[in-house]
Amino acid sequence: MANIIEISNLIVKRNGRETLRIDSLHIPKGETLAVVGPNGSGKSTFLLTLAHLLKIARGEIFLHGKLQAEWNELEYRRRIAFVFQDPLLMDISVRENIGLGLKFRKMNKKEAGERVDKWAKAMGVEKLLERRASQLSGGEAQRVSLARAFVLDPELLLMDEPFSAVDPQTREKLLEYLSRALAEEHRTTIFVTHNLKEAAQFGDRVAVMIGGELKQVGTPKQIKEDSADSSVSDFLRGL
Repeated sequence: MANIIEISNLIVKRNGRETLRIDSLHIPKGETLAVVGPNGSGKSTFLLTLAHLLKIARGEIFLHGKLQAEWNELEYRRRIAFVFQDPLLMDISVRENIGLGLKFRKMNKKEAGERVDKWAKAMGVEKLLERRASQLSGGEAQRVSLARAFVLDPELLLMDEPFSAVDPQTREKLLEYLSRALAEEHRTTIFVTHNLKEAAQFGDRVAVMIGGELKQVGTPKQIKEDSADSSVSDFLRGL
């Protein structure tokens, strides 16, 4: 299967300090890669760099075989959708929030409306479409955030611990909606989580980041049974 992302010899610095190092990583089209690691390990930096929101100090990122630096920034970002830990919704209706990106892209109203309806239903918020975002619960707001990402039909979906701020029961429901959507869409997804069970449930592979460095990538079983070094095994033992 063709790789959608290829990374080699990557170094990212923030405030003059190296915060991310990835020697080599290839992500095939349709894969879900779960990224785990302790706080401050570079997980969010990784996503922001992939989204072309942080500059690279050294190395290369290719999207579809084309160097990130050679892409038109707007065209590159239009291929990506980002779901943050906090939903960051506008205080407008759920319908308007889900369709906001399509409005910016000047999609015709009929097609945009059909897409909004499809993803509102897929995420279980079709009965909330006329409600204002400020009236939503945390779980409802995050489902709207997921619908807003999927409605853009992104080639690459980046998710930065999107369920960490909700209660366990709501989290289970959100994971159910996301799992179904990913299974049906085969969307290439990079999913940051602190929860190894969640990583194993969603990830075709798991990437372990420690101290700003990508330490190991493999199936959950491979990483548990044959950890790359003591930092990986110590991290897994502490979960």
